[in-house]
Amino acid sequence: MCKYKDTNLGIKKLDFGMKRGMMAVFLTDGRVVMVPVSMFPDIKKLSLSQREDYMIMDDQYFSFDAMSKIYSIKDVLRY
Repeated sequence: MCKYKDTNLGIKKLDFGMKRGMMAVFLTDGRVVMVPVSMFPDIKKLSLSQREDYMIMDDQYFSFDAMSKIYSIKDVLRY
């Protein structure tokens, strides 16, 4: 778990359909962080079906089958 401001956080799931141009990141503490997909150029290049084919690793990292780059929860929270 990521220790962020005295809170242990992890990623539960991603959703690209809540709001156009946004990535919703559902956290293990129940919060949802909305991040513009434009902040992640590699993800923005993916089609919607490629974006839906993601994997979460150790509640801290996520990646997509269509790319080799791995993102962390800290990448999401810095925006």
